[in-house]
Amino acid sequence: MTVHPNPAARSTAIVTASWRGDFDRCRLLCESIDRRVSGQTRHLILVEGRDAKLFKPLAGRNREIVDERDVLPAWLRAFPDPTHWGRRRVWLSPFGPPLRGWHVQQLRRIVVGTLIGEDVMVSVDSDVVFLKPFDVGAFADGSGRVRFFRRPQALRGMEGASLAEHRAWSRRAGALLGIEAPAETETGYIATLIAWRTASVRAMAERIEAVSGRSLVAALASSRVLSECVIYGRFVDEVEKRPDLHHPSEEALCHIYWRGAAMDAQALSGFAAALQPHQVAAGIQSFTGTDPLLIRRAAGLC
Repeated sequence: MTVHPNPAARSTAIVTASWRGDFDRCRLLCESIDRRVSGQTRHLILVEGRDAKLFKPLAGRNREIVDERDVLPAWLRAFPDPTHWGRRRVWLSPFGPPLRGWHVQQLRRIVVGTLIGEDVMVSVDSDVVFLKPFDVGAFADGSGRVRFFRRPQALRGMEGASLAEHRAWSRRAGALLGIEAPAETETGYIATLIAWRTASVRAMAERIEAVSGRSLVAALASSRVLSECVIYGRFVDEVEKRPDLHHPSEEALCHIYWRGAAMDAQALSGFAAALQPHQVAAGIQSFTGTDPLLIRRAAGLC
């Protein structure tokens, strides 16, 4: 498996970070991509080393399973989490506190974004399902600018723990990028189906290393306050500042069910029918406990 630049494949790669608990949902994502998505050079699924064998059946002509040991440094290692009786995993490093799986999934995506040769990386979560035909070429406009998801003043609609968490992510992003002011912003950059310009990801990584004096992963792993979308967003907005390279958009292409009770068949049908005209996919967060079989039926993948 090769993730290093391939000069013959200069287009758009789809990237998904997943884990064994989301295997059934990731399989649904793959089926929906194979049926409804076009224009990509390949689909990379990034997983922990022990999960690579489980995910191997999903590999195919244009889909690769990427073992994190091939992209992350050897000093970042996963172990059974004693605080969850070994049912979950924790990643230990000499450069910061123990990391959870969702932290390391972000590290995988950032690092792979610096390695692949495609011009655009489309990041899609493993609990997303495409419901409409979609060509990933839509992430670039006629002048070649890459679609950049950003929502000004998005944090003003938040409150409580969610607001505090997003503010912390923004402050950390600013510190990593050496942005002295403002310490944080109100702009929202987080979505489950977004595009990154890979040349910008590489420039972002170089900036983080220059500011921190550490390797990219060592700098990122030094804290559990981490949002890769916010880091990339603030880099594009406040460091790179190249409107000729990016096409800002406030439209989220994926309709998301973030939290709540597990949805039944009727609720799922209504949720799928509620997609806005510009939306092409739905995301049912795995921790809601919604049955993947019901999602499959609602998505028309039976």
